[in-house]
Amino acid sequence: MFQGFIDQDSAIPVAATAIQDVLFERGLYWASGRSGVVNLVAAHKWFNLAALKGRADAIAHRREVAEQMSETDIAAAQREARAWMSTN
Repeated sequence: MFQGFIDQDSAIPVAATAIQDVLFERGLYWASGRSGVVNLVAAHKWFNLAALKGRADAIAHRREVAEQMSETDIAAAQREARAWMSTN
């Protein structure tokens, strides 16, 4: 349990870029196989979402992942990204 003091006057809000960083990290997670499994569809989806939210370096990562994917897998990743955007 937190037993400290939060100085409300010097506290700063979460950066507007935080969400794109989280989405980018999800892409790295699936692309690198940190979970024990490499999932290029999931990696593409998360890099795509990070790019849409303004994370410029996600574009290069998404492109690199796409080079290893079939067109069917890329389409699946794009559908998943659109579905995520519609619910979040």
